[in-house]
Amino acid sequence: MSDAIAWYDANAERASDRYESVTFERVHGWLADLLPKPPAAVLDVGAGSGRDAAHLSGLGYDVVAVEPSARMRELARARHDAPRITWRDDRLPALKDTFSTGLSFDVILVSAVWMHLAPTDRARAFRKLITLLKPGGLLAITLRQGPDDDNRGFHPVTVDELRRLATDHGAYVERESSNDDHMGRGDVHWKQIAVRLPDDGTDALPLLRNVILNDSKSSTYKLGLLRVLCRIADSAFGLAEEQGEDHVAIPMGLVALTWIRLYKPLVDADIPQSPVNEHGGHRLGFVRQAGIERLDVSHHDLRVGSRFSGDDLAALHRSLLDVTSTIIRMPVRYMTYPNSDDPVLPFRHKGTTKRPPRPADGKLTAGYLASFGALRVPMHLWMAIRRLSVWIEPAIIAEWKLLMRAYAARQGRQLDEQRLAQAMAWLEPERDVRLAREQADRLLKAGPLHCVWTGRRLTRRNLDIDHCFPWAIWPCGDLWNLMPAHRKVNQREKRNLLPGDRILRQAEERILTWWNDAYRAPNSVLGDRFTVEAATSLPGVSSSSDRLDDYYAGLALQRLRLKHNQQAPEWTGEPYLRK
Repeated sequence: MSDAIAWYDANAERASDRYESVTFERVHGWLADLLPKPPAAVLDVGAGSGRDAAHLSGLGYDVVAVEPSARMRELARARHDAPRITWRDDRLPALKDTFSTGLSFDVILVSAVWMHLAPTDRARAFRKLITLLKPGGLLAITLRQGPDDDNRGFHPVTVDELRRLATDHGAYVERESSNDDHMGRGDVHWKQIAVRLPDDGTDALPLLRNVILNDSKSSTYKLGLLRVLCRIADSAFGLAEEQGEDHVAIPMGLVALTWIRLYKPLVDADIPQSPVNEHGGHRLGFVRQAGIERLDVSHHDLRVGSRFSGDDLAALHRSLLDVTSTIIRMPVRYMTYPNSDDPVLPFRHKGTTKRPPRPADGKLTAGYLASFGALRVPMHLWMAIRRLSVWIEPAIIAEWKLLMRAYAARQGRQLDEQRLAQAMAWLEPERDVRLAREQADRLLKAGPLHCVWTGRRLTRRNLDIDHCFPWAIWPCGDLWNLMPAHRKVNQREKRNLLPGDRILRQAEERILTWWNDAYRAPNSVLGDRFTVEAATSLPGVSSSSDRLDDYYAGLALQRLRLKHNQQAPEWTGEPYLRK
């Protein structure tokens, strides 16, 4: 496909003008009545000139447009600068960048692209597209029939192939159509096919339901591990890495760290995690004297990027080793597929059986957490958890509570329900905006500081620190999420609403300026923390990236995730939008 991309880079102006000469309605009229109502999430693969993305965004759809040709992408952005379009550099068959965002889509459009794929890449490409599709979602593919007039590297394509791929992936063909070429080329014809993904389409939900409700449990560990995955999927998905087509790898140190955050309050509250766990960490394999019992830190402090020293570092490192060992021996071993001994979540060593060393600087980096090995999560299961954790996690919690009550009853105890609820609550650190406020005060002393949403000049009297994504929707106190805003706008207008696409796009330069001045200032000790937090919790941001533009792109993608996965209500910022 690289030859085709090179052709489009070299002929971008001509190709772009050609595509813009016909309308979306003419090319895709066959699809119109199958589209869901806006706002729905659309992925336009091989977006070309941006014609289709622009039309759909104009109808109110949120569009992620991926285009591998840098020049085509540049021209498309200039021609169609719409706030509802998010442009990404990506390509089939892997769509690696798109997958890393964690987004899933109601509609995926693959128009005039399939013939660029070598036949050997198509099964992989189709699998990736289906993985990115929401249950009930629509995949629309158009097929070019005719000669390769510009030597762009076309391959023969057939509808039969797509029918077979749809069947192989649990989807079905909803519509087929054909037409002559709208550009008047007599030797070119088009076929179209619309594929629908029914229900969940992956068997992920039945598998989760079986583990949560039906699987035999001698402890809470299976439920604990599933909840760990829900927590990572919600707030630390940036550390998950795609492994081939079928799995993602999650650093085992991150799994163990999240496990401790979940279990430490329960152990401290003497709430039983097995029938024989009568108090504290008694007879819990992961609670050892040199580990968790010596860990004298709040579970809220156990976060990626935190730094420890002395006895606390020694106890935490020992705890991570103990938890990793327990998870491998217990839930990983016994959480198997129905009627099989194959583990659902296999563990893989880092490449050496040696124990990972303590971090020399005491910092919980991604590299340190990965040194414990990796938990391999099936792709379909991971995508289901990422999409639906807001519903899956409450089911896990409810079943976990039932188990703990049953264990306590067998021990002749009755649990205090308020204490149980407090120990089970996943609480992010308090809404501490102190560091961001200190930076805002520093900048106010040095010169003007402006509200990111309105552009108004701020003073100490009207300054508020706003959570860009409200705490009520997504409790995140990361530095990138804390922004200076006018108190009236923050407290009376935006409040607990998600910023709309237009107001966020309009605020881009002010957000980038704030991030740079507040956290990237010379001698600032916050720059490293800012980078680690952004790479951990923002989709599509590489841990090696140092570009604020990349962080803003991740911010925009996270807005889409919250909007579509949680149906979060939006604040349009209408009074402050440029006319």
